Amino acid sequence: MKITSVLQRQQPGRKVQGIAAGLLPYRPSGEVAVEAFQKHLLATHRAGLMNAVNMDTGYVNYLSVAEKQEVLRWTREALGKDVPFVAGAYIEGQDGHIAALYRKEMESIVGAGGIPILFQTSQLRGKPAKGKAAIYQDACRGFSHVLAFELGQMFAPSGEIFDEETVRRLMDIPEIKGMKHSSLDRRIEMQRLALRGAHRPDFRIYTGNDLGINMIEYGSDYLLGLATFAPEKFAERDRLWEAGDSQYYAISDALQYLGNVAFREPVPAYKHSAAIFLHLMGRIPSPRTHPKNPSRPDWESEILKDCARRLCV
Repeated sequence: MKITSVLQRQQPGRKVQGIAAGLLPYRPSGEVAVEAFQKHLLATHRAGLMNAVNMDTGYVNYLSVAEKQEVLRWTREALGKDVPFVAGAYIEGQDGHIAALYRKEMESIVGAGGIPILFQTSQLRGKPAKGKAAIYQDACRGFSHVLAFELGQMFAPSGEIFDEETVRRLMDIPEIKGMKHSSLDRRIEMQRLALRGAHRPDFRIYTGNDLGINMIEYGSDYLLGLATFAPEKFAERDRLWEAGDSQYYAISDALQYLGNVAFREPVPAYKHSAAIFLHLMGRIPSPRTHPKNPSRPDWESEILKDCARRLCV
């Protein structure tokens, strides 16, 4: 699939749908900082972004079934009735029929008023496109709104970047309204946009490229862990793009600088960067992360202070 037509179609004035993958914060004592989590979700919603919980940014790969349920409950309590949010359906490490495992997670999410996004499972990695799509179709049948997810292994071992046939077949499933694409590779994302334009124009591509957040200029929406660092600034950037205001470029560049710092190798340590940054901003009570998450060096706070200065926060 050639990407030339996408590159020639920058889309100023487009209204972008932004989703922030929320960080699960911790107290200095090591417990989840529930009140800070809920306040940040509400602030993100008020800024104009949708929240996504039980994502990679929220340590979904480390949470128990009971903990994921708690996150869903806290989210609904914080946002109030009928405010939409996205939540990860994560089945890695569970035994059983794949579609049935997904459906159980999805029913729990929908029961809390959320939109499920299907994390990949290593059980399907390398399987033929037709077989993968059949399982997704079985999992999604009867649900009104589902998102798919392709995730590079730099984020999670269970991730996989699909081949084009698989993506096309997933686009053919009517319940799946869009896909988050997290390869950190603009070329592959451009191919996804070109395929979307040719095959299913109403299908949303949500960039997960924290190293290329200007993919919104070419037709991507976004679901980003980076957006939880500064949701108000992301919302401001999106409004400037829609308005055709040249101030867009300054704020976009400052956000991209933050993304380049936070999402350097090892990539999963970005969650520690997020905790440090939000703690510096006074939004969470400590820079602690989940104990299994990789850490950043002691000097991280100094470089993140420079990121904050550039963003004027």
